[in-house]
Amino acid sequence: MCNRIALAICMMLSSCQLALAGGGAYPSDPASLASGRELAEIHCASCHAVAVDDVSAQPGAPAFRNLSDRYPLESLEESLAEGIVTAHGNMPEIAFEPDDIDDFLGYLTSIQSN
Repeated sequence: MCNRIALAICMMLSSCQLALAGGGAYPSDPASLASGRELAEIHCASCHAVAVDDVSAQPGAPAFRNLSDRYPLESLEESLAEGIVTAHGNMPEIAFEPDDIDDFLGYLTSIQSN
């Protein structure tokens, strides 16, 4: 009986951790969004359009406001944590801290055009 209760508690905690850790549930408060935008401007704006109405500085660099058209934004979590590596050599490898990932993805979610 104790094992069943322990298993049930573990399953509940795992579900809560998954809900909190991602799955599209990113911060949407003004401070987090401002932090996410600042990260995008510092690390990405030299090539990508990072706002709702700007143009990418590098031809072919996708505008961040349209990224969800290509793939789910939560699929970027692991790449942002481990360092995004692309097929082209112009993009630097960038690895974010967990709180920065949440803020960055919260900002990206907030500017999607769809």
